[in-house]
Amino acid sequence: MAAREIMDSVGKGQKYCNEIIGKVHKIGNNLGLQKKALEATLEDLEEDIEDETGVKVQLPVDQKGADIMLVTPSADFFAEPHVDGLIGYAKVFHQAGASWTISSYASEAANFGMFIGSYENMQEIALRIRKAAIDLKVKRIIFGECGHAWRAGYSFLNTLAGPFDFLDQDYPVPQHICEYTHDLIQKGELTFDKSQNDDIRLTYHDSCNVARGSRMGDKPGGQFEIPRAILRAVCNHYYDMPADTIRESTFCCGGGGGLLTDELLEVRTKGAQPRMRALQQVSEDHGVTHMAALCAICKTQFAKVMPEYGFEMDAIVSIHQMVSNAIVLDGQISEEDEDDEDETRTETSGDDTNEGEE
Repeated sequence: MAAREIMDSVGKGQKYCNEIIGKVHKIGNNLGLQKKALEATLEDLEEDIEDETGVKVQLPVDQKGADIMLVTPSADFFAEPHVDGLIGYAKVFHQAGASWTISSYASEAANFGMFIGSYENMQEIALRIRKAAIDLKVKRIIFGECGHAWRAGYSFLNTLAGPFDFLDQDYPVPQHICEYTHDLIQKGELTFDKSQNDDIRLTYHDSCNVARGSRMGDKPGGQFEIPRAILRAVCNHYYDMPADTIRESTFCCGGGGGLLTDELLEVRTKGAQPRMRALQQVSEDHGVTHMAALCAICKTQFAKVMPEYGFEMDAIVSIHQMVSNAIVLDGQISEEDEDDEDETRTETSGDDTNEGEE
């Protein structure tokens, strides 16, 4: 970080990071996703959820007066497995009866100013979150699944853009979505059907910026225990990788620190090797098929390099993707209900055919 700050002071930075920061300053997210495109994407997700569950789950944008503003990595808006995690957040908020919204002005949790060592850029990006929270009159800020975004939020948001004395002080500023979901699980306010994840044998990758640069909850080590507690609550088959490869001793995914560009794919593939070896080991020992992570960069990186190590691209999953699979929503259509509807349609179709023959 010190070397990057020195380079930044003389006007030098990474092209990849600089281009992304420019999009955030101009539009509000790393992808350059305009408000209309964001709204259309979220509307499509609402339809997908209703088709799947029979329940109308909303993903609101710029809802003034909402209690919660979700600030999540923009990867959650367009690509798997990220978008499956976003669906999981929405289902959790819905089931909890929460009033929440996404801001089109600050639709990015990531802060690439940290990657180029620029305090000024970090602050300008953080101030967008503050302004959005004030404009929307929210009471809480919750961050989605992103490793360095959580480090920037947990460690620096209050310094860069505080004080946040206009928010509800009964809750952490900011709060992580895993903290939020875990709290609901502890209170018994969420119901899960763990069998919905029985086709998956799961392990978990501790992302560097969460493991060593931040924490979760009100106890030391919460950044390790809370994600695992969520995964065990929604999955029957969970296994940790070797102890010397996880928690404080975790390995980098190989794509962090601003390296997530295809120009550096060979370096990224080699950088992933320690984690992939640990994954191969737990796969051999316990038949693990998938690995969860709570960092957008980690998930993007692993989806790209996993095939090089004998795993499918979709072997990397979001924590809240697993939550989404297992959560039981009030009024949700069960598989039995769907089977009954299919049988009814078949019988009705058969009756119509018979009438035509007569």
